Amino acid sequence: MKIVTKTYLLISVLVAVAAFNLFLLYQEGSGVQNESNSIIRVADIKVKAESISGFAELIANGNMENMEGLEEEIDNVEQILESVRNGGSIEGTEIAKAPTSEIFTQLNQVLTEWEEYRFKVENVKDTPVFDEEATNAANYVLEKNQDLVLLTDQLVRDLNELDRDYNRHKQIAEELAECARGISQQTLLISIGEEGSSQESLKEKRVGFEIGLRKLLGISTQELDVQSVGAEHEDLDPIPRANSDTLRQLEPLWESIQIRIQVLEERALLSPEFNVAKNEMMEQKEVLFEKVNSVINAWNAKLASEKSSNEVVVEILLAANILIFIAVVLIIKQSLSPLNSITRAISKVKEGVYGEKIEYSGSDEVGELVSNFNIMSDTIKAKDEEAKQTDIAKDEFLAMITHELKTPLVPIQGYSDILLSEHLGKLTDKQKERIKIIKDSSATLLAIISDLLDAQKLELGQLRMKKENRNINETICSAVNALLPEAQRNNIELTLNTRDLEINHDPERIKQVITNLVKNSLTAVKPDTGKIHVSMEESPTEIKVLVKDNGIGIPIDKQADLFKKFYQVDATLTREMGGSGLGLAICKGIIDNHEGQITVQSSPNQGAVFSFTLPKGEKSKSSRNPIGTA
Repeated sequence: MKIVTKTYLLISVLVAVAAFNLFLLYQEGSGVQNESNSIIRVADIKVKAESISGFAELIANGNMENMEGLEEEIDNVEQILESVRNGGSIEGTEIAKAPTSEIFTQLNQVLTEWEEYRFKVENVKDTPVFDEEATNAANYVLEKNQDLVLLTDQLVRDLNELDRDYNRHKQIAEELAECARGISQQTLLISIGEEGSSQESLKEKRVGFEIGLRKLLGISTQELDVQSVGAEHEDLDPIPRANSDTLRQLEPLWESIQIRIQVLEERALLSPEFNVAKNEMMEQKEVLFEKVNSVINAWNAKLASEKSSNEVVVEILLAANILIFIAVVLIIKQSLSPLNSITRAISKVKEGVYGEKIEYSGSDEVGELVSNFNIMSDTIKAKDEEAKQTDIAKDEFLAMITHELKTPLVPIQGYSDILLSEHLGKLTDKQKERIKIIKDSSATLLAIISDLLDAQKLELGQLRMKKENRNINETICSAVNALLPEAQRNNIELTLNTRDLEINHDPERIKQVITNLVKNSLTAVKPDTGKIHVSMEESPTEIKVLVKDNGIGIPIDKQADLFKKFYQVDATLTREMGGSGLGLAICKGIIDNHEGQITVQSSPNQGAVFSFTLPKGEKSKSSRNPIGTA
């Protein structure tokens, strides 16, 4: 069977199994989800019941704007009960009805308790919260107590004018002032619902005030329970009439306030009917919560039981899926196992190992691929051998032809020099000009041939390097000084800043690199304004030689291929600057052989900086030379 057909078949099996599993899970999940929604809605009844009780108390307190919220919450509860009993949806959520008779029976009990709770809520809503008599008494005490406080303070000031025989009177007056403030505080606490202990404290303040006032007025306290407030019966001298005016005003005011205080001591602000209705509502709410919890617990137990049985089904499906998946993986692995051999063979081809065969006897697509690969491997091996023979022949021919071309150029240059020296007779100016052209052209051709020879030797690894510990400064100066006359003829400033340093290098080859870089700069700069600066930088591990000019620069997109053989920045037939395109490639080969690096930094019309590095040896010694002109 073809691999494609087999793959389609296996994928179809996996898709069918996945679809079947999804169908089962969806059917099960949708039912469980609807029942979960029902349980959540039943639990919401408790939240809404709490909200309903709060709304009822607010309405009983006179906040009629909460009536709409109360009715809305009651409608929500009844909608939940109706949906859970008969099924349906709430706010777009599907609700499952009670699944068993037991849960349905418990749900009916919730409905019964809900109706009773709703009745209790209506009763709380319609029952006044506050006792009218107690409320009026509290308002009266709070209103008049300010006058009581002012009069007791004034009484203290009036008695302070008396002599020390009235010190006890002064003390009682201060106690009355303190009781008046205490009555105000306790009444305020009662008005905000802090009853019980506040009522007891209010009674204590009232009795204390009554006892003190009677003592100052000279009225007997025998009928009062003085011990309950820590006081005692005592008779005091009458207060002079001139100082008792405030006392006479205080008596009737206190009588009117005391009656209201006694009402507050005996009655709570909340009406007894409201307290009864509220307590009945709270008790019924607890009963309703208990029934709601019974429904939730029974329904959760039912889901837990179904979940256990469903987990068994899911485990069986999972085991079946795993077996099917393992079978598919084994079949695919068996079909694709030859690909590993093909991958290893291709890796060897990538590494240059040709002719290796792959053993596979199948007739499927992999078998065809293996057969084609074996044929390709043999073909590549044969072509590679042919290419190697061709490269050897090419290299030998190039080496021979460049050597043979170089041989006749030597006598051409020699005879040109003899003719120019006029040893064979006088020459006219025109003849000298033509012979000089012959000499320059032969020199150019000889340089090109030398570059070809050096490039070929680099390619074959035959370029000889004679490295020795020599002063790099002497090498640089020698190369620059040889080009100084050419720079002076064109009025180009050629400067040098180097230092004495012995490092391991081939002086002639490094001189060749510097000569090539400086010649390129001489070609790139303009006469009269051109500047070329050769410098050296030193680090702990290497030195860097830099050749900087202010010439025409090199485009950024041309710099990546600058050190390749035969590469010309200007490759057109009308280019202004000649050359073989081998100089920089040879420079790179020489620097690479010295384990250094050669780089360029340039922008159009902003000059260029060529630099190369040479590693320092352990015996390197340096001393600085001043900047000067070569």
